[in-house]
Amino acid sequence: MVQIVILAGAILCAAQAVRSKRLLVSALWLAGTSALVAWLIYLLGAPELAVIELSVGAGLVTVLFVFAIHIAGEEPQALGGKLPRPAAWGLTGLSLILLMMLILPGMGVRTSIPILLPFAEVLWQQRGVDVLLQVALIFSGILGILGLLAGSERSGPDAEKEVS
Repeated sequence: MVQIVILAGAILCAAQAVRSKRLLVSALWLAGTSALVAWLIYLLGAPELAVIELSVGAGLVTVLFVFAIHIAGEEPQALGGKLPRPAAWGLTGLSLILLMMLILPGMGVRTSIPILLPFAEVLWQQRGVDVLLQVALIFSGILGILGLLAGSERSGPDAEKEVS
C-alpha cells in the first residue's frame, strides 16, 4: 500500500514537472520525483541504488539544472512535439503497466526481497564511505557553481558594447 502511495506521488511530481511553466519550478518538481523514486527503490530492496538515486538524481542534477537555468535564463520557447500524442500516451501506459507488475504483489514478476535493514544503518554503517564520497562530490560541485556565479564578469563583445 505504501508503494502505491509513493508511486502516485512520483507520478504527480513528474506530471507537475512537465506542466509547470517556469523552468525552476519544474526542476524542483523533478527533484521531488527523484526523491520519491529513491524511496521506492529502497523499499524494493536496493538500498545502494536508492542512495545513489537520491544523491545524484535529487541532489546533483537539481543543482546543475538550477545553474543552467540561471545561466540561460527562463525565456519561454515554443517547441513542437516530435512524438505523436497517441504514441506518447501508449509508451506512458506501457511503462506504468510494467512498473505496476514490478511493484504490486501477484501481478506477474516474482522477486525475493531480503529483509530490509533500517535506512540509517545501511546508509552510515554499510555504505558510509560511498555516501561520504558522494557528499564530497556534490559539495565540490556546488562550490564550483558558486565560484562560477561569483566570478561571472562579462567579457567579450557584449561587455564592450555596455562600456561604450
